Amino acid sequence: MSVGTAVMPAASTPEGIFLFIPQLADLVWGTVCFVIIAVVLIKYALPRFNAVLDERTRRIEEGLALADKAKGDQKDAELKAARLVEDARHEAARIRENAQAEAKAILAEAREAASGEAARAMEAAERQIRADKQAAQISLRADVGLLASDLAERIIGAQLTDTELSSSVIDRFLDELEQAPADAVATSAERGRG
Repeated sequence: MSVGTAVMPAASTPEGIFLFIPQLADLVWGTVCFVIIAVVLIKYALPRFNAVLDERTRRIEEGLALADKAKGDQKDAELKAARLVEDARHEAARIRENAQAEAKAILAEAREAASGEAARAMEAAERQIRADKQAAQISLRADVGLLASDLAERIIGAQLTDTELSSSVIDRFLDELEQAPADAVATSAERGRG
């Protein structure tokens, strides 16, 4: 060997199983570094990591709670919608029944009003008929009275100058005519013509 090269002694190189066992200085320094890194991680990084995990857990739980609440709200909304539909059906049925009842009441009122109007019209017609009958009777009485007076004057051959007597004769004749049945009047009228 030359004088210029330095060679390490062979005694410091481990061999066999000792190759896997670290030296004491490496163990101490490795342990000290591990403890320092562990303390820094536990003191600073772990709380932040736990906070992030806790926040994420909280958000997940809130999301699940919101989903459960949404499901419950959806069920409530479906039940409420079903109730509203059912209420609307009942309301429509009630409105239909009320409309039918009102229609029946209106028809009944209209019939009653029409029958009242018909009764009033009938009563007015009857009054008019009675008035016309009375006017016809008066006119007929006057005409028959004149005819009876003329007939009596012709039969007697003298003019009846006494108005009271003439009026009483005419009234008596008319009363007899009214009391006689219609057939007897017709036959006596035919005899008078013949």
